[in-house]
Amino acid sequence: MTKTLFTETVTVDGGREGTAISADGNFTVDIAMPGTPRAKKMPEATSPEELFAAGYAACFDSALQSVGKIEKAAFESKVTANVSLLMGEMHQYSLAVTLEVQGSGIDQDTLETLVHKAHQMCPYSKAISGNVEVTLKVSVN
Repeated sequence: MTKTLFTETVTVDGGREGTAISADGNFTVDIAMPGTPRAKKMPEATSPEELFAAGYAACFDSALQSVGKIEKAAFESKVTANVSLLMGEMHQYSLAVTLEVQGSGIDQDTLETLVHKAHQMCPYSKAISGNVEVTLKVSVN
């Protein structure tokens, strides 16, 4: 049985040129498509892809640390999510993601194994599986 742990709610008014506000009021951000006049006028504005990148990187790093605990591997990690908006033929839009995972206190082979296991565990990875191309880049400091 699946149990809902929590639900977050954000309302956007104005789409890619609007504002996002969380239901609890703790999160308000202006949205602007990169390169548009609004983005130039509002350099602090973000994009849907940047918001997705932040969520995905945070979730993936948590999944990676969870897998590390299960496998009894203690290490430090940092995840950078690069989310690209793509336009194909006939203005068909899609996303592509590159996750750059850096680890320290662990060897390359072990980290690569854990990253692939985290990719199977992470809710964001599961949600986009089969729909978004995800490239994993793993390096050890």
